[in-house]
Amino acid sequence: GGLEVFVSGSPVALTPTELKLLLEFAAHPGVVLERHTLLRNVWDYGWDGDSRVVDLCVQRLRRKLGRDRIETVRGFGYKLRR
Repeated sequence: GGLEVFVSGSPVALTPTELKLLLEFAAHPGVVLERHTLLRNVWDYGWDGDSRVVDLCVQRLRRKLGRDRIETVRGFGYKLRR
């Protein structure tokens, strides 16, 4: 089997991209990750792609993990709360 994610003891179904994004946040807890960094590391964009894909994926992750887990840092990006 693959990696499983649990929230309050219940399994949560994540898409491969959502899982990759969560793992990127988990590798840098408490660190603000800029959208272009996430585009490069999660979506493999070697250029500044459309950062709305990041915002939409973060919104989906928040719905699945809980709204307070990922913090928006205005003008910079996002970070996973410790």
